[in-house]
Amino acid sequence: MAVVVNPGLDRSVDAIQSQRYFSLKAGSSVTIPCRYNREYIRHKKYWSYGTYFISSTIQAYANYRKGKVTVTDNPAESFFTVTMKDVQTENTGWYWCAVELNGLDVKEALHITVKSEPDLSVRESRVRGEEGGSVTVQCLYSTAYQDTQKQWCRFKDKQCWTFTKSETSQNSAVHIIYTGNRSFNVQLNGLKKTDAGWYWCSAGDLQVPVHINVTDPPPGIITNTDPNFNK
Repeated sequence: MAVVVNPGLDRSVDAIQSQRYFSLKAGSSVTIPCRYNREYIRHKKYWSYGTYFISSTIQAYANYRKGKVTVTDNPAESFFTVTMKDVQTENTGWYWCAVELNGLDVKEALHITVKSEPDLSVRESRVRGEEGGSVTVQCLYSTAYQDTQKQWCRFKDKQCWTFTKSETSQNSAVHIIYTGNRSFNVQLNGLKKTDAGWYWCSAGDLQVPVHINVTDPPPGIITNTDPNFNK
């Protein structure tokens, strides 16, 4: 699917930097991370809706909530998140992550399709694991995406692991397990605090965001072997 750009617009104003595609279940909620360069930390960020960016409608600015949309800036890591609650089929369309730059705003195009059964989803979009432990993310896809390329990607550096049905990732920290019934599991082992953050499952041109939180392991039981300890 190609993003629609009005040929009558100046492309320097309405240029497309990148685009992402999401398929959401009607009635669900989603949180989408949007990256920006560190030079834009002090600039306003916002989320807008419309086929053409130049005529799109701003739904919410960063650190504000408007209706079912909440935008939260995370300047320490140079991204902001957009949470949309209770999405419905009429919410299908083009959206924009944007940074305000005096009329030449930096933006990223995203297309969201809302339907009764999404073409790509995850069992849990927020997963918690302990440092040194492991977590598993289950990614589910429709029949239409059965033969498409499947990937697991890390948001902060866009590193992706690509898998096919006949092989497993050679990275010992990341494994893929095809479970049948149009789904696959991504297992992350030996978790580190630096593994915390946003990721995504993808099938073909679709992606679904997943957040992983890594906590401290539970305190161990310390055994004192000194025979005089309890005397």
